[in-house]
Parts: sequence; C-alpha cells; structure tokens
Amino acid sequence: MWSSSASTSDRLPPCPECSQEFTYGQGALLVCPMCGHEWSADEAAAAAADAVVKDSVGNVLTDGDTVTIVKTVKVKGGGDGVIKIGTKVRNIRLISDGVGDHDIDAKVPDFGPMQLKSSVVKKVL
Repeated sequence: MWSSSASTSDRLPPCPECSQEFTYGQGALLVCPMCGHEWSADEAAAAAADAVVKDSVGNVLTDGDTVTIVKTVKVKGGGDGVIKIGTKVRNIRLISDGVGDHDIDAKVPDFGPMQLKSSVVKKVL
C-alpha cells in the first residue's frame, strides 16, 4: 500500500499517462486527478523496477549523485562547445521524458542546464 508521507522512498509515482505528480491512492488503485488515469500499485512497482538507470560501467544512478563524463561530448547549439572527459557534474536528476535517449538532467559546469545520456557518465563513488 502506498503512503502519502513526504519521504522519497514512500512518494507516489507520477502518472504513467500524463507524468503529473499529483497521484493519490484510492483503495488498491493509484489515481491521477489531472487526466483521470487509474492503475494498480503493482503496475507502478513493476514500472519503477524497469526504470533503473545505470552509468557506463553498470553502477545504478540515483537523484543527487555526482558523475564524471567518460567520453568527449559535443554540445550542439550555444556555441557548439565540447564537454571534456573527466568533467564532474554534481547533483544529477534522473528523468524519464528526456529528448531521445537522454535520461539525466544536470547543470554542467561552464555549459549550464542540459540533458545527458547515462552511457557517457560514470558515478563518482
């Protein structure tokens, strides 16, 4: 059963249809008040298990991790710069709705906010 407490491990998942985070529990179902979608908690748990994001060497990434870039990344637009190998990126945020296969939202030093692929980063342990 899902709890409505504010801790990260107990937070209700966002709606799989519209991605809004206003879901609430109603009996055995989770409900989105924004679009009216209903789904079971078992479906949400299975989706969460599938949503594990790993870095280039297989370490599991979580929100707030610090990573380093493991290969040179060309940045399109905004001056067409290059993010060099070894650049440290702090406090990443995992996303499921990124452009293409980008699954990390981060603020890269000297470039600002952008999305990254987990395949070009390594978790700092």
